[in-house]
Amino acid sequence: DFATPRAILTGHDYEITCATICAELGLVISGSKEGPCLLHSMNGDLLRTLEGPETLAGPENCLRPKLIQASREGHCVIYYENGLFCVFSVNGRLQATMETKDKIK
Repeated sequence: DFATPRAILTGHDYEITCATICAELGLVISGSKEGPCLLHSMNGDLLRTLEGPETLAGPENCLRPKLIQASREGHCVIYYENGLFCVFSVNGRLQATMETKDKIK
C-alpha cells in the first residue's frame, strides 16, 4: 500500500519553513521563506493570507516566519526571523505584536 496525500496545499512561491495543524478547527497554517503565512482548510482550500505589520518594524521583519503555533481558540502566533511575534485571529486579523532580542527555538 502506498500512502496518498489527504490534500495538496498551494499558494506559496518559495520553500515552506514552518507549519502547524490545528485539528480541532480543521486548519493548516504554513509560512514560506520569502512570503506571507497562509491559512488553509484541511481539505486544501486556501482561506486567508496572514501578513505581518510591515509598517511597524520594516518589511524585512515579516518576510521570514520561523515558528508557527495555533490554538484551539482560533489564535495563531507567528515568530519571525528578526525577533517579531505576531498574533492573528483565524479571520486573518492582526491582534498583537511584540519584539524580542532573545533567540527563540
